[in-house]
Amino acid sequence: MTLRSGSLDGFPGPLLVFNASGVLVSVQPANAPLGAALRRGEVAELSALVQPVLNGAGAQIGSVQADGPEGPMAFDLTALPLQDGGVLVFGRDVTLHHNLRAALVESRQRYKDFVEISSDFAWETGADGSFVFVSPRGALGHAAADLVGRDPGDLVLEREAGAGALPFHTHSPIDAGELWLRAHDGAMACVHISAKPIYARDGRWMGARGVCRDVTRERERDAQLARARSRERILNHIVRTFRDEVEPKNMLQVAAETVARGVGAEVCHIFRRQGEGEVIEGTLRTFMPAARHGTLEFMFALPLLERLGEDDELIELTLHGRDVLAAPTRYHHAVNGCVVLWRGADRGPWGADDRLLIADIADQIGIANEQIAAHESIVRISRTDGLTSLFNRRAFFEELGRRFQRLVRDGTSAALMYVDLDNFKMVNDAKGHAAGDAALLAVRDILLTHTRPTDLVARLGGDEFAIWLEGADAAVAEKKARMLLDLTSVELLPRSGRPDYPLSLSIGVAVYDPSHPEDMEALIARADSAMYTIKRGGKASFALAPPFRADTLPAGAPSKGNAGGPA
Repeated sequence: MTLRSGSLDGFPGPLLVFNASGVLVSVQPANAPLGAALRRGEVAELSALVQPVLNGAGAQIGSVQADGPEGPMAFDLTALPLQDGGVLVFGRDVTLHHNLRAALVESRQRYKDFVEISSDFAWETGADGSFVFVSPRGALGHAAADLVGRDPGDLVLEREAGAGALPFHTHSPIDAGELWLRAHDGAMACVHISAKPIYARDGRWMGARGVCRDVTRERERDAQLARARSRERILNHIVRTFRDEVEPKNMLQVAAETVARGVGAEVCHIFRRQGEGEVIEGTLRTFMPAARHGTLEFMFALPLLERLGEDDELIELTLHGRDVLAAPTRYHHAVNGCVVLWRGADRGPWGADDRLLIADIADQIGIANEQIAAHESIVRISRTDGLTSLFNRRAFFEELGRRFQRLVRDGTSAALMYVDLDNFKMVNDAKGHAAGDAALLAVRDILLTHTRPTDLVARLGGDEFAIWLEGADAAVAEKKARMLLDLTSVELLPRSGRPDYPLSLSIGVAVYDPSHPEDMEALIARADSAMYTIKRGGKASFALAPPFRADTLPAGAPSKGNAGGPA
């Protein structure tokens, strides 16, 4: 089949021509909405119609919808093969027919709804206000015969004062009012009611007629949906906080406050797996407090944590006069924390929505707990020496800066000790790097064992260590240095590379005296200089730097690997 130029110009609908490869080559008219939609890739059904024709299946018919300038349009299509292997598609605009049909369907649905309303519960009351007619199916489980002659007020639940006459006794039309009635089994039922009064010719009120539709299930669904939306709002708020909060631990504080308010809890505790910080011991897993809303201390949750098992989903119990609801938090199916809600027993038991909410939030907190643990791990790695797990150079001097500011502000003393390992290279050369690592770990153990938790101990790099003795004066620092040197003969000497290269310590000590204030750089320079005094003078000893004098501060002090400050 071939087409003469202009032979189809008078066709009232769109014409589309595809070549043998299925590519659109012509659209008539050029601005046809169907062609534009096809070029935008929006009419996949048209391609599906053309392809069988291209495959030799013969003519095809079908229908598609496409966006037009005034809204959606509908087309009936006929696809015909061309002699050159292409396809000609005739389109007929059936939008009006389609819309009329949709309107008819809607009209029928509306009529069906009216029928359902009118047939659900139709009634009539008489001049005395009692039922004179009830549809044969009865109402809300009540038989029609049982309702006729009965006062409708017997079915109505308590109404607000000033609500006016009952709809069953209305003197004016009512359209889609709402009323709560008592069903035959005593349950509450919500009905939509439409009614109109009945008047005699002389204007006397003779009663009312109306229909009621039981919408109890719809109201229950509405209530469930409202509760679900409330849970979703709470959960979304927590998720947004987790996403936007820069400080990881603040995430959990927001979560505790939000979930407590969301379920009306007095207290919310959030725990996570033990890490750095306060811990609660003696549980199946060791948990640490992570966040709290309310005044109840974390320790009150200890009995619950002891009961928490790996397979538990929710725990409900009464503890310390309060109702408690708890859910474990998990990451990759492993418990990594717990959420605990508390409220007074007078509030009633926990509901299904409370359980759903805490379960959903526990899932999110499990992810947050893992993120916090990962963050803390990264921080530890960035601040600690990989071999000894002591502070590294950067972390030591950052913390030293904070300590020094407090030292100057409070006017107290402290001591900085630079500790260098003598003849350490010979250990590596003679015994290997494993022996060298063991020697460094031995130094770490000596320093940690003989310092306090309030002191700072760091490996500055290589064989050089540093100690900050909080609150120490010259006498305390000297005693500490002598103790460390005494320990070297027991702990380090046997680890020497060769007898003529004994493994020992050279220690330089600088004491900050508040009566002679100096800056941190000057204190570091004095400790570094004292240490090198020992290194040059024979090693295996200590030197106490002379007291600081501003007029005697050297222009520069020798520094091993920039020992005087962070790299």
